[in-house]
Amino acid sequence: MTCNKINCNYMAMKNNRVLITGGAGFLGSHLCDHLIKKGYEVICLDNFYTGTRHNIEHLLQHPRFKIIHHDVIDPIILDINEIYHLACPASPIQYQRYPVNTIRTCVQGTLNMLNLSKEVGARFLLASSSEVYGDPSIHPQPENYWGNVNPIGERACYDEGKRCAEALVVSYAKQYGVEIKIARIFNTYGPRLLEGDGRVVSSFIVQALNNEPLTIFGDGSQTRSFCYSSDLIKGLVLLMSSNISVPVNLGNPEEITVSELANTIISLSDSKSTLVYRSLPADDPVKRRPDISIATKYLEWSPNISLDSGLKATISYFHGSL
Repeated sequence: MTCNKINCNYMAMKNNRVLITGGAGFLGSHLCDHLIKKGYEVICLDNFYTGTRHNIEHLLQHPRFKIIHHDVIDPIILDINEIYHLACPASPIQYQRYPVNTIRTCVQGTLNMLNLSKEVGARFLLASSSEVYGDPSIHPQPENYWGNVNPIGERACYDEGKRCAEALVVSYAKQYGVEIKIARIFNTYGPRLLEGDGRVVSSFIVQALNNEPLTIFGDGSQTRSFCYSSDLIKGLVLLMSSNISVPVNLGNPEEITVSELANTIISLSDSKSTLVYRSLPADDPVKRRPDISIATKYLEWSPNISLDSGLKATISYFHGSL
């Protein structure tokens, strides 16, 4: 079922109707799958800028799944109990293409979803980002670190957009009493990543499977921490059901250099690829690793999927789609 109208109202059948904005995207579609399996009625809202119908095609005939083609920049009214607000381009190539629209999605889109939450009394979860920490001067990054972000840099439309979204969510909760959750999501990977979206895992895998040189920006010594999609989704669901209203880091604290990641992917994909080096983009973080103490203590959550296992599954997905 599709709907392009601004006001769409579905009569709730159960007290477990969930709205997922950006539900046709990489993480959103996995969240749709997870909640459908848990018995929820899921409404997927997406403007299909970076999300694809392919990601949720297997759910289209499911009786507890609905899809709405809609942009969160425009208001909408729905009868729901929970809102997972994931809508926003998430890779530099995507969000730098239309920076103003990215900021509007982070701010106006978040405000519209908060208004909806207040109107119907729904719990609200914001999918924020580790990018709120910028190029961090504290390592690993705890939630009480305020970050080091360039407010007018190439990445500002996303970094500052997410920071403003967090401020808006907290202020809205104080003023209107809406129940909020804030997830600061660190690098996540897995099946359904978009080919060519500029994320390091998908870029390396596609290049490796094509036996092309893997492009490393910088000298390869910069570090990242990679969380497999199923682990991340479990963290989001646990956070939504918790009584925590402060920001919570969700990511894998296992740290690896970009060069190590490249060589691992070459090995796992049995590729003949070599490495090539290019200049590091402006404001690209040198280090990134989450302190997940809060998630571990209060959500009893930590990642279970090893990097090798997750990469093998992701490589298999791309191998079948290329």
